[in-house]
Amino acid sequence: MKLVYRNINKDSSGQITLIPEDGEDMWHAYNLVQPGDSLRSTTLRKVQSESSTGSVGSNRVRTTLTIAIESIDFDSQACVLHVKGRNIQENQYVKMGAYHTLDLEPNRKFVLAKKCWDTVHLDRINVACDPTQNADVAAVVMQEGLAHVCLVLSSMTLVRAKIETQIPRKRRGNAQQHDKGVEKFFDSVMQAIIRHINFEVVKCVILASPGFVKDQFHDFLMSQAVKTDNRLIIDNKSKFICVHASSGFKHSLKEALLDPSVASRLSDTKATAEIKALQDFYKTLQHEPDKACYGLKQIEKASASDAIDVLMITDMLLRSLDIALRTKLVKIVDQVKDSGGVVRVFSSMHVSGEQLGQLTGVAGILRFAVPGMSDSEDSSSEED
Repeated sequence: MKLVYRNINKDSSGQITLIPEDGEDMWHAYNLVQPGDSLRSTTLRKVQSESSTGSVGSNRVRTTLTIAIESIDFDSQACVLHVKGRNIQENQYVKMGAYHTLDLEPNRKFVLAKKCWDTVHLDRINVACDPTQNADVAAVVMQEGLAHVCLVLSSMTLVRAKIETQIPRKRRGNAQQHDKGVEKFFDSVMQAIIRHINFEVVKCVILASPGFVKDQFHDFLMSQAVKTDNRLIIDNKSKFICVHASSGFKHSLKEALLDPSVASRLSDTKATAEIKALQDFYKTLQHEPDKACYGLKQIEKASASDAIDVLMITDMLLRSLDIALRTKLVKIVDQVKDSGGVVRVFSSMHVSGEQLGQLTGVAGILRFAVPGMSDSEDSSSEED
């Protein structure tokens, strides 16, 4: 998704201009567009005209319309969003107040205006417009004195940092200088990894090099993480994998990605991550039922106590036309994030999203048991 223009006021009202580029972007658009918003885009309109001889004909003209949205329909097969509403701006072909349907599709620019852009909407825009948010794989391609820190996307590779350091050659009598140079180089690479890799998204970090450089760096990285108690590296230790590459230049990444040990790691996707989260919830519900909850009443109670470690919610629930309900859900999402919890928005297009939808659409794994939670169990299932 391309972000063309963004103007959000202090009261959270404003408009954003976007260009969806593929089917996934259309799904993001479907989750952004809501009744009550206004939408501006180009469209074809059938116009009747009368000739000088009195004959009447019709032709289709392209024009730009702004409508107040009343209903939305998403055709997932054609990746087209049909948005119906009344025209709210003067147009030579369409009367004010007349109904029209705007069809949004990939590579067609649109302007979406809302009275309130809440944090859930803005988070979705950040994810859709920042390709690094969708980068499942990171890689450090290196050789002595040269390293490229990359994010691997489905359609391209982004180089986030290039580290070049002059390292004295290892000769008799200057081994200490050489070792210091290598340590300085490794430290620069480590800082680049911490700065540029989002470990919440990335599921595999490839360390690739000729010879033993990758192994030496891996040992340095882990020992430094332990010395400085860097939880980011320690907690994600299992995501690092060392493979061979012929050089530290970007083009060597291709051979690293073909390594069988890397291919096995890449079988995991966002969808399977959602399934694992749901499995963890069911396990908790079975073995530690006091640390699992579902339904709006229970989730509200747990959120008020800052007890939610993992919140799972369907995008379908977040598309609710009930403004009061949506406001309540957004507040819970914000509370969980503020308390250091993880929020997973499940896609209703995946099996895991359907399963969660059958379980009221919202569930949570708790850090600790919340007293009186069972009192709200019955009412939560009735409400949702």
